[in-house]
Amino acid sequence: MGGDGGTEEELTAQETALYDRQIRVWGVDAQKRLSKAHVLVCGVNGTTIEFCKNIVLAGVGSLSLMDDHIVTEDDLSANFLIPHDVCMQGVSSRAEACCESLKDFNPMVRVAVAIGDPSLIDEGFVDRFDIIVVSCASLKTKLFLNDNCRKRSKHIAFYSVECKDSCGEIFVDLQNHSYLQKPGGEPEQQELTYASLQEAISVPWKNLPKKTTKLYYATRVLESYELSEGRDPGETGLSDLPAVLAWRKDMCDRMSLSESQIPTALLERLLAAGKKEHPPVCAILGGILGQEVIKSISCKGDPIKNFFYYDAADGKGIMEDIPPTPVEQFA
Repeated sequence: MGGDGGTEEELTAQETALYDRQIRVWGVDAQKRLSKAHVLVCGVNGTTIEFCKNIVLAGVGSLSLMDDHIVTEDDLSANFLIPHDVCMQGVSSRAEACCESLKDFNPMVRVAVAIGDPSLIDEGFVDRFDIIVVSCASLKTKLFLNDNCRKRSKHIAFYSVECKDSCGEIFVDLQNHSYLQKPGGEPEQQELTYASLQEAISVPWKNLPKKTTKLYYATRVLESYELSEGRDPGETGLSDLPAVLAWRKDMCDRMSLSESQIPTALLERLLAAGKKEHPPVCAILGGILGQEVIKSISCKGDPIKNFFYYDAADGKGIMEDIPPTPVEQFA
């Protein structure tokens, strides 16, 4: 969180006893920072609930859940915190259905439901938080929230995460981040400057390394197509494949990239997934995201910069550092 958060308040005896094991791993100072951090999660699904579980157990100060969508049977496939009877009643939102269960994981963490629409959040509301995590939201909403985080005088870290069946993407924007690294045993102060989401997805493809993962390109094609159609993530299916392939060709022609870098088979997999999440992949993504947020708050350890991709087809996790493009290149 930039390395300047105050940690003068001592942990209580109850906190010290409860978090004894992890204090031995990352230290008292890191635990103090965690206990002061306020996290907002916009979009409650299988992936973000895995993340929520991890940071609640770690002892974050507070967690707010924003998702007004009413629980449906589809939510039960990946979200392990939603009781089946809640789904049958059809009256609880996803956030409400998970709130009480998360409190049970750690009564010392304040967990609450935040009513509202992520695309309409005002700046005053954003100021309440140190970390904002977004999922199952349109690209327009993600850009809006990321921009709001960057406009604030306080440092607010932004993350987005999406799981499409066996594939997943995490985006991280820590703006200007200071942290401690121990390359040879002695701590060294490190500085990182991050691109915004808009900057990261606007880099001309011809400027990216040849080894850039195909999932990066495929994700950009789908989100660009969904944005053009006014659809939310997962609302595009296999019936849209011809239109998506035409969109891919247009983007590749404009970006001077071979269409072979975005295999049709990969696009078919992503389209077939729709809104479905694969629980094991949710656990992997939620675990990594939880680890990254803890590193950001504690200012210890090398963070992801700035994309992470996972594909269960080969079991590989890949980090992609997509640099910001100079302003003149956007013109």
